[in-house]
Amino acid sequence: MIHPQVKMDIDRLWLEFTTGGIVSSLTIIEQISCLIFARLLDMEETRLEKSRTCPDDAPHHFFRADQQGLRWKNWNTMRDGDAMLALVRDEVFPHLRMLGGEKYRFGEYMKNVSLQISNPALLVSAVQQLEKLPLDDRELRGDLYEYLLGKLTTAGIHGQFRTPAEVTRLMVELIDPRPSETIGDPACGTGGLLVEAAEYLRRTATEPGETREGDTGGGPDGLLQVCREPVRQPGFYGLDFDATMLRLAAMNLMLHEVENPELHYMDTLSRAFPEKFPVLADGDQGGLDVILSNPPFRGAMAEEVHPSLLRVVQTRKSELLFVALALRMLRRGGRCAMIVPDGVLCGSSKAHWAVREQLVDHNRLDAVIALPSGVFPSFSGLATAILVFTRGGCTENVLFYDAQADAALRGEVCWKDAAPTLSEPVIQYRRWRSEKCDLTDRTATAFQVPAVDIRANHFDLSIGRYREIRQLETGYEEPGAILERMRLLEAEIQCDLAELGAML
Repeated sequence: MIHPQVKMDIDRLWLEFTTGGIVSSLTIIEQISCLIFARLLDMEETRLEKSRTCPDDAPHHFFRADQQGLRWKNWNTMRDGDAMLALVRDEVFPHLRMLGGEKYRFGEYMKNVSLQISNPALLVSAVQQLEKLPLDDRELRGDLYEYLLGKLTTAGIHGQFRTPAEVTRLMVELIDPRPSETIGDPACGTGGLLVEAAEYLRRTATEPGETREGDTGGGPDGLLQVCREPVRQPGFYGLDFDATMLRLAAMNLMLHEVENPELHYMDTLSRAFPEKFPVLADGDQGGLDVILSNPPFRGAMAEEVHPSLLRVVQTRKSELLFVALALRMLRRGGRCAMIVPDGVLCGSSKAHWAVREQLVDHNRLDAVIALPSGVFPSFSGLATAILVFTRGGCTENVLFYDAQADAALRGEVCWKDAAPTLSEPVIQYRRWRSEKCDLTDRTATAFQVPAVDIRANHFDLSIGRYREIRQLETGYEEPGAILERMRLLEAEIQCDLAELGAML
């Protein structure tokens, strides 16, 4: 957990940004991220210098000999605010924009970034406070960035909002990704789901030949092992149509030591996506093993939608198109957990019906997890659910889980306090998948529904359609008995009043 003093330092810095004229949460996080990255580059350069084993090793990695003045350690102690502002604005940030290399593919995500701080005193104060942070601690770096993203109260230009940590963890645990699998998010935002997938791989890492506790075939409520090595697999893919969000995602993944993720600026619903990334866009040509996504609900698409999606569903509603997109991007047998608004589950239009028919009849719909109201504060009146499905096959039964009463998902309990323990929805899901429990009671929190019942209800996937309410018989006392008890109480009161009067 992040140290209270670090929280106080970040809160103080955040307040300085807002009083200094920068009020957008996205801009504040972006500027702090870039300054943190500048310091991390210097720390990495220093580490590489110390690790040189022979004179022939490359002397410089991120800073050439004539760029040493751009290193954090060479300008962070400047007291002349105007001079620092000029250096950072005109030389350090252009260096970040041009930065590439094999270790961090950061240049692509920094193309248009610029210093938004115009107040020299604010820049000096921000640099001084960031210098105090113990960024050599990997866990603290990740916690620090999650705390920063938790302040994201301003939407992206397309209405994206950060997914709460409790929900991202639930989605990843439901999918149970493996180290050998490719994992992607076609609307990655700040990269929270990809980061959680990386953390999950660390928690569940074992030596070759070992059996992981907590696997679908093992004890569903077992403890997960923890491994703190960097995630080196080249299998993380994130795409987004908001350059600011993509920069935040790149920083988020880097601070969680996910090396070389494939992040790309792209509207995955547009015609250009399959043309530029045919292997990612078409599961028959390549595709992904796992998709984890909370796509933005941005209404009707203004751009031209690529035909492969329209063949699945004739619509311009983005929430329906993203479901069709996931089915298109997954390899056969690939798994997806996606957050959708309630309209996807029970909308009555032909397009809504077509998407649900695809999920049930032409693929395997595994589960519908109804999330508590208020999970997304920015959309407090919007009901949402997690769809868990597998490309290919056919649906026999669907697990429905009502998480309305889940204190952890409501943010009332911190899951990090018990990080190795699987959440209750996941325990139920894994037991159900392994046929270790009977979930036919539709009055329970978790229950299964045969696909034949779903077809009979026009593919309606709302939990209220199938949930049975058990009505309890309530007995009422006869009015005459109530009245007699009131008379007795009144008599006792009068007696007490008489005794009090006698004492005066």
